[in-house]
This record gives sequence, C-alpha cells and structure tokens, in this order.
Amino acid sequence: MTSSDEIQLEKQATSSWRAWLQDNLFLMYTLSGVFIGISIGFILRPMNLGPDAILLISYPGEIFMRVLKLMILPFVISCLITGTATLNIGKNGRIAVRTFTYFVSTSAINVCLGMILVLIIHPGDPGVRQQTTPVLDVKKLNIIDGFLDMGRNLVPDNIFQAAFEQTYTEYVPVDPHPSEVSSRNASNHTAIEDSAPKMKRQLQFRSGTNTLGIIFFCMIFGSVLGTLGPQKHIIIDFFSVVYQVLLKMLMGAIWLTPLGVGSIICAKIITIVHLSQTLLQLSWFIFTVALGVVIYQFVILQLIYYLIVRTNPYQYYLTFGPSIITAFATASKAAALPLTFQIMDEKVKASERITRFVLPIGTLNMDGTAMFITIATAFLAQINNIPLGVNEVLTLGFSCLAASFSATAVPSAALVLVLMLCSTINAPPEDVSLLFAVDWFVDRLRTTNNLLGDVYACAVIEKLSKQDLEAVQRDEERTKARFQQTSMGSPQESRSESAIMVEHKNGLLTSSP
Repeated sequence: MTSSDEIQLEKQATSSWRAWLQDNLFLMYTLSGVFIGISIGFILRPMNLGPDAILLISYPGEIFMRVLKLMILPFVISCLITGTATLNIGKNGRIAVRTFTYFVSTSAINVCLGMILVLIIHPGDPGVRQQTTPVLDVKKLNIIDGFLDMGRNLVPDNIFQAAFEQTYTEYVPVDPHPSEVSSRNASNHTAIEDSAPKMKRQLQFRSGTNTLGIIFFCMIFGSVLGTLGPQKHIIIDFFSVVYQVLLKMLMGAIWLTPLGVGSIICAKIITIVHLSQTLLQLSWFIFTVALGVVIYQFVILQLIYYLIVRTNPYQYYLTFGPSIITAFATASKAAALPLTFQIMDEKVKASERITRFVLPIGTLNMDGTAMFITIATAFLAQINNIPLGVNEVLTLGFSCLAASFSATAVPSAALVLVLMLCSTINAPPEDVSLLFAVDWFVDRLRTTNNLLGDVYACAVIEKLSKQDLEAVQRDEERTKARFQQTSMGSPQESRSESAIMVEHKNGLLTSSP
C-alpha cells in the first residue's frame, strides 16, 4: 500500500469519525449533562446545603420543564389532528385497530413479565415494612372510581377546562342531620361508632392537563376532518404549519436539555434523605424492576421488531439514544416527544401519517407503568404476608393491565394506581409510602419502557400497514388531481360555480336550470 493510499484511508477514517460525532452530537451533549449532574450531586450532598441553595440548583431544571410543558400541549394537538386527518381513520380503521391491539398486547406482555419476575425473585420481605415508618397521608381510593374517572376524563364537558384540570372522585364526610345527631346521642352507641363518619363520593377537579380527554377530542376532530372533501386541506395545512413552528421552537428549547437534566438530577440526589439506606432496604425491589426493563427492552422488543420489520433492531434502538436519555433524566416521555419526532422524521424517515397518529396517543400506552404497578402491588402483598394464589394473580394481572391505560405521562403517576390496586389484594395502602423513597429512580427506568413502546409501535404499525398507507397516498393524489382539474376549468364554468355558491349562501338558489 502506497503512502497516498494510507493518507486517503486516514482521511476517510477522520471524515467518518467527524460524521459520527456530528450525528451524535446531541447524544454526547446530553450524556455530559447527566454525568455532570450526578457528579456534582454526590459532591454537594455531604455539605448539607440549605433550602435556598437547593432551590437555586434545581431552578434551571424547573424552567426547562416549564418551557416544555408550555408548548407540548399545542404541539400534541396539532400533530394529532393532522395525523388522524391525513390518515382518514374513517376509511383506514384497520391502522387504528392495529395500533390499539399492539398497545394492549405489549402492555399485557409487561404485566406477565412483571408478575413472573416478582413471583420468582420475591423481593418483598416483611422486615422492610418494619424498618420504615409510613409517612403517606392516604385518602380513600377505589379502583372502580379510578375507571369511572378515566371515562369522565375521556369525555370532558369543557375542552378548555381539560387543558389545565382533571376530574377525580374524592370521599368527603357526610354532615349528619340534626335529628340524627340527637337520636345518636340518646342511643347507647359506642364512641368508636360515633367517631366513624359516613363518607360519600364527590367529583372534584385537580390541577393537571386532562391529556386523555384532549387526545380523544382531537382524534374525533381529525377523523371527521379527514372525511371531508378538498376543503379539508385548508385546516390540515393550518395545523401542519402550527406543528412545524412548534417543532422548531421545541428543538431550540431541547438544546437546553443538558443544563436542565443536570439540574434536575443534581437536586434530586441532594434532597434524598438516607439515600444509601433506602436503596439497600429496597434493593431487591429495584433489581426486579430493573431486570424487567432490561429483559423487555433488549430481548422482547427487539424480537418483536425483528420478526415483523426484518431489520437490525439494535441499530433502530441506538438511533433513539437522545430520546431515551431525555426521558430517563426528566422521568417523562412527553418531555422527549419533540426529540422523538425529529429522529423519526430526519433519521428513521418514518411515515408522518403513522408517527403523527401513534406517538401522540402513546399517552395511553404505558408499558413500563404496567410492569411497575404489577411488581409494586405484588411486592406490597409479599411484605404483608398476603398469599397470592392463581385467582389473586389473575385478578391482579387484569386489574394492572386495565389500570395502566389510565396513567398519564407525568412523573410518579403510577403510585396513585398502586394505591387503588391495593384494594384488590387487601393490602394496607399506607405501605405505598415505602415506594416513594425510590420512585425518583424507578420512575426513570419505567419511563424508558414507556417511550420505547411508542417508538417500536410506529415501526411495527408502519410495516403492517404498508398497503393501507399506499392506498391512502393514492386517494390523496386522486383527490388533489380532481381538485386541480376543477380549479383549472373554463372561466364560464368557474363563474357558474361561483354564482351557484353565492346564491346558495344567500338562500336564492332556485330549481331552474
């Protein structure tokens, strides 16, 4: 090999290395923020900083999350309406059926995997419950109320209120009637009976975006919009432009990710009390969840992808490295949604009809949450020595599967579901406070499962719906061609059509030819 050939090879290696760095610049940039945040957190932890210092450390992360929350709602609305409208679910309902079937199937897989692991490893030890004092103020919760609240949030009575409030059921004491009080005092009831007031259900509103209701409304709006004629393109183009504008704004904010996630992680490490002791006491629980995440991400998901898409699944997995890191650091896959869209559009070259439909409704697809609530509820049963027979396992599994679809893409929402599921195994809900100590870490693990469930759903649904997508494309081309032919008609035809439209609007259209 001549010296010129060696120089040429060195140039090619250098150029390929620079190209790799350029393609993965954001990944390296985000990883540096994570490692710096962890390092500074452990350095500052022994200093016992005051609340003001911790507030200043966490402030950049707070601003970063507020920026994302500010724009994520209109972003989801615009891409979901354009996605359902261009997909035309009225004609291609099979794509929607495949999507929801995939969501239910993968969530069921996670429930089964979590149940198998928690029964084999048995992380629950009654000694853990004795070493930790419950600190959670538990209110009366019922799994039936949870499902009914999910239905109420699915169909909000005020779409504007749904942007910032959710409906939930709360139990409040019933004020006894004066006659009841006098009769009770006259009777010989015990003090215990008198001190237990009657409770009644009452609907309340709490702060937080009703994502479920907004998604349902946008899907219906976009589906009906897709069935209209050529005039639908005006509305679709409007929301497409809104989507592009918001995507550029969000991508500008995403470059603040290293600072934001570093701040969040650093503050979290500083504020956790008895970090090493808590991790040691619940180490088997953390190990069970982490093992389930690893098995699902690196074995089950890759196998599903390979069997259906027939390409290298691990290359596809590595493509979403920045999204995975962002979701892990922020504990919310909604925060990584803009970055996921950019990767889908620019690197994966996925169909926009699929991504704009599947990713926004991915709020319903919580694979990691389904696994977590299964393991967490069985863990609470184990630390209370509650036996789990076949009937209890099946009941708990179906309850966890159904409950996972009511979770929202916000941190620690799964613990509320665990509270409701305690009633299915007669476990004391106060013990859920044990999980709060490690949820800051476990939440990040399950969030990566939630994100990848949506990402792989896009690839699988696009592969299975190839013929349907081609049919949609042909219909769109024929519709545009007819519209162009109509608009290029003779001047006399155009004047006649315009006159008829004006007369129709004014109510002057007659039956004369």
